Amino acid sequence: MNAIDFTTLQQNPAELIGKQWMLITAGTPDNFNTMTASWGGLGFLWNRPVAFVFVRPNRHTRSFMDAEPAFTLSFMPEKYRNDLMFCGRNSGREVDKMASTQLNALTTPNGLVAMDDADLVIECRKMAVAPMREEDFVDFSEVAPRWYDAENPLHLVYICEIAATYAR
Repeated sequence: MNAIDFTTLQQNPAELIGKQWMLITAGTPDNFNTMTASWGGLGFLWNRPVAFVFVRPNRHTRSFMDAEPAFTLSFMPEKYRNDLMFCGRNSGREVDKMASTQLNALTTPNGLVAMDDADLVIECRKMAVAPMREEDFVDFSEVAPRWYDAENPLHLVYICEIAATYAR
């Protein structure tokens, strides 16, 4: 992969995240987890390029995200769609996602874990983490029935500086 300037990224973030999906990978090369996500964004905040992602507090990957100062977002080619679905439906607490899929991890030049064969990898340095709260919604009843219940709690929002970007 080649390092690129985030500001030269040609892909549409709505397509990348909402349709192509991404793998959020956190931890160390010896102990990590990855999960599929399709909610988030890329842009600028505090005069810095940023990514923001949403992770439920009960997700296994969350403990890895909270333990380290940074994580990666890997955007995979379409041929990995079934693997992304598997990583979204199965917990790393119960299965070895790397052994159960075609995915292979790599260590980035900055020592973070990302997915080999990704078209695009973004290294994210955490800047802020905040829980979503029911009282902060303008109309929670409009959102809640479809997305939240006892088994699916409100997300945490991770706002991260984009520290490096790599593309094939």
